[in-house]
Amino acid sequence: MGELPDIPGLAALWRRTTGDDRITVAVIDGLVDEAHPALSGVKLTQLRDVWPGGDEAGLKAAHGTAVASVLFGPHGGPLPGMAPGCRAVSVPVFAEGRRTSQLDLARAIELAADAGAHIVNISGGQLSEAGEAEDVLARAVRRCHEAGVLIVAATGNDGCLCDHVPAALHGVLAVGACDAAGRPLASSNFGPGSRRQGLLAPGQDIRVAVPGGGTATMSGTSLATPIVSGVAALLACLHLRHGGKPDLMAIGEVLRATADPCDPGTATSTGPNGRGAPGAACAQYLNGTLNITKAVTAVTTSSATTSADATVDASVTPSCHASHPGGSGGCDCTAAQALVPAVVPPVAVSAESRGVVASADQAKSAARRLVYVLGSLGYDFGTEARRDTFKQLMPGRDMDGTSVPANPYDPRQMVDYLRDNPSEARPLIWTLNLDLTPIYAIEPVGGYGPGVYERLVEFLDRQQKANDDVDFVDHISVPGTLPGRTVRLFNGQHVPVIEINLTRGLYGWSVASLAHAVVAECDVPSHNQPGNVPEQDRLGAAVADFLQRIYYDLRNFGATSRDRALNYAATNAVQARQTLAEALGKGMALKDIETEKSPYGRPDSDCWDVKLRFFDPDNSKRAKRVYRFTIDVKDVLPVTLGPVRSWPEA
Repeated sequence: MGELPDIPGLAALWRRTTGDDRITVAVIDGLVDEAHPALSGVKLTQLRDVWPGGDEAGLKAAHGTAVASVLFGPHGGPLPGMAPGCRAVSVPVFAEGRRTSQLDLARAIELAADAGAHIVNISGGQLSEAGEAEDVLARAVRRCHEAGVLIVAATGNDGCLCDHVPAALHGVLAVGACDAAGRPLASSNFGPGSRRQGLLAPGQDIRVAVPGGGTATMSGTSLATPIVSGVAALLACLHLRHGGKPDLMAIGEVLRATADPCDPGTATSTGPNGRGAPGAACAQYLNGTLNITKAVTAVTTSSATTSADATVDASVTPSCHASHPGGSGGCDCTAAQALVPAVVPPVAVSAESRGVVASADQAKSAARRLVYVLGSLGYDFGTEARRDTFKQLMPGRDMDGTSVPANPYDPRQMVDYLRDNPSEARPLIWTLNLDLTPIYAIEPVGGYGPGVYERLVEFLDRQQKANDDVDFVDHISVPGTLPGRTVRLFNGQHVPVIEINLTRGLYGWSVASLAHAVVAECDVPSHNQPGNVPEQDRLGAAVADFLQRIYYDLRNFGATSRDRALNYAATNAVQARQTLAEALGKGMALKDIETEKSPYGRPDSDCWDVKLRFFDPDNSKRAKRVYRFTIDVKDVLPVTLGPVRSWPEA
């Protein structure tokens, strides 16, 4: 294929639009060489405040630079890109020498969505036998779909009947690679998930930018993916030009529906062992090959398009062939390695051995981001030396008259040691965990740092108590800021640092104790009490269910405004108690919880409405009822605004 203008139908689409800065495209990848002439003038919003910087000359950066040039290269430059007029966002999650986990990918997706992305390009993925991913990643993708954010992901370059995630996940627009004649590349994956929701796009010998100012021709699904992302962005721009509101889910469905289907009479298998019998390869064509002209016609002649489901997960690795400066062909750039401007031998990597890998533009740090996150407390040593230091310093234990060495992994022993030696709390890496997975490192700073450490030790102690103990703690809230640094844990995982400079907002509780506390002062309505169940007990159970729903079904990183509002609603359960008490008095039960931007925010605020929707479990014809309370998350510690409002809903 070589040059993007050679793609059928693209030149005509460019005559209509080359992009609109009201449409945002985010690239989750490696670092980008912003000084490259092919990216001159491109303004990238770079979200680099979560992960440490990577090598700008490394493999991941080469991959990120290539993908960015395909999407954003100005048309006056040496490599015209797909949609240079669109707003560009970079989330550099992949870096040299650091394994990227599914947790990191989920974080990157949420950051992209929170930055206003309409389209998220992921030129990578991970092999998956069942096409499934970790819950936190699946949740991030599902939230993108619910918000109307289109995720476009590569099917991978293993050349097999296998699924690659996130491409294989329901609702994601999966992209395989084909040659100039529309035949699938031998390396392009075609698992059941990709066939359900994917299409082929040109991905052979695409000219791209490489770090240092040069260009190269590269092949693979990593290059086909930004082509589809770019077309989707341009179609969204056409929606805007016609006065409509872009529906990215519908645009993704249009691209699939208008793809040229496989002709069983002429299609041939293109597996790694060569071409097979005619008609045996239609599975490799997925839903067909990209047809830009038909897609443009469908979008411009009808505003009624169907939207698709989305539920993503996975861990990602670059999905492209290696590049030859000035040449073509190459080999697969599989899971563990990224696209580079040199021939790279194929690598076979199992899904278990790799994590998420590079695929995003480089970015400059923005202002420190606020965090209000819920979880449980843990600690880590970072290195064996640090662990052994604690083991040496901690006093031994007497077990039936026998002295045994201290166990630094025993939280009870650690609490006793830290209370006798408060300064030793600082060398520990304090972690905030979702279930058993660390998602942040807590770092007290400033003059109130010792007080924060003291409270952390207290929470660690209370987490070890019996569940029915009044002092038992199973959740804590952590308000703070993200300074843009990460910490390496003992297992090699890198987690972002949260800086905390005050004890205000750093709370600990258990579900049972919080539910009991908020019900104790509640004026419980006496009507509509079913059976002989005490109303106080019913309300307490309802508050506990509300809290569990947020902690487990709606768990999040607490880094977006929406998530901070939701998390604060769980901490400030007094307002929820008032709502639950009234709803239960009407014989209703909690159906779902929503968070949306409040239309009534005060100046210089960031206000969000938390809506609790209730239904009558005994009467499906009865109108639902919505209760709304508003939370301002502009400051480190959110605050509630105004009284609770309610209204019926059909």
